[in-house]
Formats: sequence, structure tokens, C-alpha cells
Amino acid sequence: MKVLGIETSCDETGVAIYDDKHGLIANQLYSQIELHADYGGVVPELASRDHIRKTVPLIQAALNEANLSASDIDAVAYTAGPGLIGALMVGASIGRSLAYAWNVPAIAVHHMEGHLLAPMLEDNPPQFPFVALLVSGGHTQLIKVTGIGQYQLMGESIDDAAGEAFDKTAKLLGLDYPGGAKLSELAKQGDRLRFQFPRPMTDRPGLDFSFSGLKTAAANTINQYRDESGEIDNQTKADIASAFEDALVDTLVIKSRRALEQTNFKRLVVAGGVSANKTLRDKLSKLMQQRKGEVFYPRIAFCTDNGAMIAYAGMIHLAHSQRDDLAINVKPRWPLNELNGG
Repeated sequence: MKVLGIETSCDETGVAIYDDKHGLIANQLYSQIELHADYGGVVPELASRDHIRKTVPLIQAALNEANLSASDIDAVAYTAGPGLIGALMVGASIGRSLAYAWNVPAIAVHHMEGHLLAPMLEDNPPQFPFVALLVSGGHTQLIKVTGIGQYQLMGESIDDAAGEAFDKTAKLLGLDYPGGAKLSELAKQGDRLRFQFPRPMTDRPGLDFSFSGLKTAAANTINQYRDESGEIDNQTKADIASAFEDALVDTLVIKSRRALEQTNFKRLVVAGGVSANKTLRDKLSKLMQQRKGEVFYPRIAFCTDNGAMIAYAGMIHLAHSQRDDLAINVKPRWPLNELNGG
């Protein structure tokens, strides 16, 4: 069985083909970073228009990469949410239309379930059950996972997601879009002891996150060290970046440890764009070594949005007999626990 996966939830156009016997056999990805860079963030209308231009050519490129034709595809999976509604409509409309034209099942996939299952594409996939830490530009969540479609939300951000906090703080430091990765690179040059920022909501019970206060602390420090021309010296920028990264990562680690303690699970899955952060990976590896457990990640290329995770999730749901009707329904907001029992 071969599933074509289409991902268009935000600013990456991803198309991939997953074969249940041979694994991932095609993977095509186009990033809109340059398109949005001048605006300092994603412009939804521009994102949608670019998905319209890129999706069909990428589908053809994926078929060519796998040396397949349309008649070889057994199902079409597409991201139905959450995400930008216009961007979602592009992928869903194309995916549903192709499924109808090719007379194969159409499968609507939850974007965050795709991220959660992305480590399953690796040579050493995690076994159920596990705690999943999903950290991206739009979401920060801790999920108790006991099987496919069995997801219990344990905690989430009540304001900015981790990736969003990274990008906003990077912008305050004058770094180019997308700033999260650039902030982490700058942090390597910083003195991690010069500034101390709060680890939000770690002084109280619970597993929810809040990063707006951390972002404000960074902003206040940045403003404090501006000179008469409004500039900050490069070393101070690096010191602030390192302090910010440490505070955010420590918060994620503390909350992950609590979730593991509550569930008594020995496996932790980390996915989403922020899961590529080296400091986070190092500290979570130490945590799981201390707990005599394992931590699992997707490869770096699959941390950000991609079609491979959608194709894989589509294959899993195809095996569970999921089929979606002709109506094209996308959900900009879609709680993951609504999939329970699916």
C-alpha cells in the first residue's frame, strides 16, 4: 500500500509517499522562508498563494522520485488542521480532489498527530506507551500516548508557544526571520551566567506552560542595555540569548520530568520544530539517562513541517479503515484529544 501525503498547514509545502513495505520512498519539501522574511513573519494570504503554485509540481516530483504513476497510489492523506485556514484549504482541496479522481480513499490528518508520529519513521521507533512533548511555533503540549488515537492532553501553553517565544525574542534582538534557530546559534557565544530569567510556572503544580512572562523579562533586559542610538552590543545580545534559551529549555525539561513522574512511563517522544534545538536535546538526554529511560526524536529534517509525517499518519489510519467523505472540512483549531477512539 502506498499513501501520498500533503502538508500545507503553514509556510512549508510538503509532499511525500509512504509504502507500507519499503517505508518512505519519496519526500519533497519547499520552504517559504524567503517569501515571508521581508515581513518578519508568515503572511497567511501569501502562504496560501504559494501553496497553490507549489503543491501540484511537488506531487509530480514525488511521483517521479518514487518512479510511480497516479495508478500506483492507494490513498491520499492531507493535513486538515490545525493551521492557517487558507493554507489548509489548498492542501485539502487538492488532496481530496486527487483522491476522487484516482478513486482512492482520502484521509484527513491532524497536523500535531503527524508530528507526534514522526519518530516512527526512524530506524529505532518508540513503542507505546510514552509521553510526547510537542514543541513548535504554534503549539507546546505534553501528551500521554497509549496507542494510535489514544491521546490525553496533560498540559499546554496558555499563551505563546515555545517556538513563538523564540521567534519573538529573536526579533527583539534584531535577528532576521525566522529567528528561533538564529537565537540558538547566537546563544552559543553567550555567557550563560550573566543574566538569569524566570522558569515560568515551575514554582507551582501542574503541567501547563506560559512563556509570555519570559519574553517580557527578555524584552526588559534588552531595553535596559540599549545605548543612546538604541543599539545593543553583540556580546550582550549573545548573553541575553543564552539566558533566554536556558530558561525556556529548563522549563520544558522540568515539565517533561513531571509528566514522566505522573505516568511512570520510561519513554519520551519530542517532536515539532523546537525539537531540533541542541540544548533541549542535550538536557532531555540527561534527564532520560537519570530516569533510566529513552528519548526519541524525528531526524532534523522531519522536526519542521513535512509531508513524510502526513503520509505515515495517513498509512496508519488507512490500516485502521479511516476514510473521509467528499466534504472538504479543515479545522484551524483542532484539539488533539478529539481523535481519541479514532
